[in-house]
Amino acid sequence: MSRQPDLTRARILDAAFAEIHREGFRAAGVASILAETGLTKGAFYHHFPSKKALGLAVIDERIAPLLEDWVVRPLDDGPQASVAALLDLLACSHSADASAINLGCPLNNLMQEMSALDEDFRAHLAAILERWQRKLAALLRRAQAAGEIRADVDCEACALFIVAAWEGAVSVSKNLQSAAAFHATMAQLRAYVASLRPPR
Repeated sequence: MSRQPDLTRARILDAAFAEIHREGFRAAGVASILAETGLTKGAFYHHFPSKKALGLAVIDERIAPLLEDWVVRPLDDGPQASVAALLDLLACSHSADASAINLGCPLNNLMQEMSALDEDFRAHLAAILERWQRKLAALLRRAQAAGEIRADVDCEACALFIVAAWEGAVSVSKNLQSAAAFHATMAQLRAYVASLRPPR
């Protein structure tokens, strides 16, 4: 059974994640987060010594697990982890939902806002990107070994490009407030992945 302090900390993290996603880290207010939870400043500072500590915890304990579920776990080792599975993942991306179009990807938003301002934020965010890229590269190498993609493909470079293009698609669609822009960009990314296959 969860202890009350664990539940209190989780409530703060959930409220902080929502506030940061809406407002950005610098504009997010501790007072607003506490108002959402009904907790006191004492409860907040018992769990998080600073707003920065809270922000890093949001990255590690809310954003990283979301990305793990959305785009990393589907790339895990197994018979389903293939180029076809990657194409399906790109076609069914979570990022087409209204929240992502309106507010953007929480990872991307914080990268744009904080990476140049704070090295700790940059490192925590980069760890998520690097795990995603490593999983993609591993899938591509397995596909290459199985003859599903061409032997001349640089799997690491392709994985980095896919991550960058995917995040860019979300960012552009947020700016344009256009799901159509997202779908069009992701269709082009799927075409790129399909082009890695050997000629028939």
